[in-house]
Amino acid sequence: MKARLDAIDWHILKELQQDGRMTNVELARRVGISAPPCLRRVRALEEAGLIRGYRTLLDEKQLGYEVTAFAMVGLHSQTENDLIAFEQTVNGWPIVRECYMLSGEVDFLLKCVAPDLQTFQTFIIRELTATPNVDSVRTALTIRRTKDEPMVPIAR
Repeated sequence: MKARLDAIDWHILKELQQDGRMTNVELARRVGISAPPCLRRVRALEEAGLIRGYRTLLDEKQLGYEVTAFAMVGLHSQTENDLIAFEQTVNGWPIVRECYMLSGEVDFLLKCVAPDLQTFQTFIIRELTATPNVDSVRTALTIRRTKDEPMVPIAR
C-alpha cells in the first residue's frame, strides 16, 4: 500500500536521503517547520518503515575492493522452499552486496564486490556453482560505474 504523505513528509524524505547526518534542527530549517514536530515526523516515518535506516556510502575501490561484478543465477527448481534456501545461503556470503530475485530466464542477480579477480573467481567456483539447486551461473565484470544514485527519485 502506498503511504499517504504530505508535502512536508516528502520534503523531509528528500532532504534526509541527500544528507542523513544533518541535525534535526537543520532538517527542520530546510523543510520550514520547528524542530519538535520535525522530529515527530521523522520518527513516524521510521516507525512506518518508510525510512529503513541510515548508512554511510563508502568508496569500495579506495578501500581495496577493485572488482565489482554481477552473477546471473539460474536454479534447477523454483519452489518456494528452494528459493528461500538459496536466499538464506546468499545472505551468508559477504562478497554478495545485493541480491534480486528476477522473472524471466535468470532467477537471481547478485552484485558482488571483491578485492581482486581471483577472489571473485574462487567464490564463483567454490561457493556459488557448488550450491545445491544452482543450475547455471553467468558473470559480467563491470568496466566502470557510469551512474551511482542509490536513492529514490523524489521529485517533490
